[in-house]
Amino acid sequence: MRELLTFMTLVSFVGCGRVSGEADYSGVFNHSGGRWIDLSYTYSDQTIYWPTASGFSLEEVAYGETEQGYFYSAYNVSTAEHGGTHLDAPIHFSRGGMSTEQIPLERLIGPAAVVDVSAQTTPDYQVSIADMEVWEGVHGPIPEGAILFIRTGWGERWPNRLRYLGTEKVGAEAVPELHFPGIHPETARWIIEERAVAAVGIDTPSIDFGQSSGFETHLIIYGGNIPGFENVANLEALPETGAFVVALPMKIAGGSGGPVRIVAFVPVGSRP
Repeated sequence: MRELLTFMTLVSFVGCGRVSGEADYSGVFNHSGGRWIDLSYTYSDQTIYWPTASGFSLEEVAYGETEQGYFYSAYNVSTAEHGGTHLDAPIHFSRGGMSTEQIPLERLIGPAAVVDVSAQTTPDYQVSIADMEVWEGVHGPIPEGAILFIRTGWGERWPNRLRYLGTEKVGAEAVPELHFPGIHPETARWIIEERAVAAVGIDTPSIDFGQSSGFETHLIIYGGNIPGFENVANLEALPETGAFVVALPMKIAGGSGGPVRIVAFVPVGSRP
């Protein structure tokens, strides 16, 4: 949590123009020190899920006036873990990896590093080590504890299933027709072995590209006990450096992932 407190103090200084003996976080929470960006898609019957997964369902239990005269509404919610903006816990592809509730907050909260490859992405693009080195040539090495986001530009296609996934089919027959960018396995290995990020996120349905058959990038990233975020929204609103991320998933015991609300604070003066 040291990084969080340091960041909050810095934002307080930037937003309020002073540093006092007692930390003042008002610049964060009243927006005077910057702005909050929602990096999550809304869950509904239109939310995009992996083609073989069950989608989102909101079943009405009650809605209306009660016999006692007050209004009351309640619903049953049903969803697969891996749909919409969601967490992949390491155990998703790594036996013995952390499950959803075991992931420490230090892996879910931290400074953002946004690598923008949207200018060169194609439906089968795989993010390369060279792409990472271009970013580092400008900003220096990816900081330890950073939440690394890959911006492919694919979020602009949401919620059009055909444009986002490459197919409108559902079920197993859809999988061979998936086309969207992802992270090359060699790049995944570089991230794990050469850098010390807290988590990895991407604005596509998967950290592997759509035509992957072996999910090598999943195996490498999650084999390193690093959590992932998929279907991340609004990455175009973040600067390449300077934002601070809070990603809090549903805390499911033994889960391999789950819905996540990701938000980012962008300090005054930081622009994408």
